[in-house]
Amino acid sequence: MQVYYRRNKEQIIKKHLDNFPCVALLGARQVGKSTLAKHIIKDIENSIYLDLENPRDFAKLQEPLAFLEANREKLICIDEVQRMPEIFQVFRSYLDQSNRVGQLLLLGSASRDLIQQSSESLAGRISYCEINPFVASEVTDLNKLWVQGGYPRSYLSAEEISFDWRENYIRTFLERDIPQLGIKVPALTLRRFWTMLAHLNGCLLNASKLASSMGVTIPTIKHYIDILEGTFVIRQLKPYHTNTKKRLVKSPKIYIQDTGLVHCLLGIESYNDLLGHPALGNSYEAFIIASILEKFPRYDASFYRSATGTEIDLILQKGKKKIAIEIKSSQAPKLNKGFYEALKVVKPDKAYVIAPVDEPYPIKGGVWVYDLMSFLAIEI
Repeated sequence: MQVYYRRNKEQIIKKHLDNFPCVALLGARQVGKSTLAKHIIKDIENSIYLDLENPRDFAKLQEPLAFLEANREKLICIDEVQRMPEIFQVFRSYLDQSNRVGQLLLLGSASRDLIQQSSESLAGRISYCEINPFVASEVTDLNKLWVQGGYPRSYLSAEEISFDWRENYIRTFLERDIPQLGIKVPALTLRRFWTMLAHLNGCLLNASKLASSMGVTIPTIKHYIDILEGTFVIRQLKPYHTNTKKRLVKSPKIYIQDTGLVHCLLGIESYNDLLGHPALGNSYEAFIIASILEKFPRYDASFYRSATGTEIDLILQKGKKKIAIEIKSSQAPKLNKGFYEALKVVKPDKAYVIAPVDEPYPIKGGVWVYDLMSFLAIEI
């Protein structure tokens, strides 16, 4: 099995360790946080790795301050740190005794709880790095990445094994990981909800309709969304707001973070299956957006849609700079009148269409069509 080292992420993490006493790597289970952390610390002579899912390592931290003090000069890496939330108060006093950077490297799979604990206890002492599944810039086979997703074991496996791995991942996530976080939602209920989101991937969130379909209340639907978003398996893309008099939608779009999980939930096992499936367009949109957001993390991301249906799939904004991006799964993409109407409202500095084309080329209105890899290589 080929191993892909995530050099860009590695450089970012090392930079943070050189500037902060504590660095936290956040991301879904099995996304590669442990592999990345071990790869980083193997070159650091004074380092130690603890996995709190290992009973022996867990036992070492029963007197956490004593253990930390005994290893004061080392970089201490603690994996699955959310299993011991009370330790964050100890971290604060420990870090304050020294001005040294690179003291702690924490790995966690439950963003909301971990960030809440650490932000309250370690404000000003901690930096966060989010680790997502592989994206286009990190692999060589884009179609395989699109179909099988970016979880390392899924992407690096043969097609049949990959699908089985994802099915087992979903089951383990629902039956073991969620209960371990203290969340009491039946696995079958959350599986049904997650599958519904797979069918609605890239669509506007309609909590009322979901509540009716599930036979639950709207607050319950929002609770389910919080669970899946807080464990890094879905993301919400907010709507773009402007001072225009046009009526704009106010609901976010919901995306399952990894297209491999989408396809598993929908029973799509191969590239040929995907090409004939109604989910093709929205799946491609989710795939492209994941890679773009990974490439441009400092940009504020949103989408534009008016009440009359004019829309732009993705708007990236940083300061006064504004980029409009439309995503098409066709090799001969065509833009409708609504897209150009939306451009008049948003008034971006540049506008692009991302599609599976052979090379970039310009079209009407100064819009450029790019394939994904060419777009990721430019300075926007």
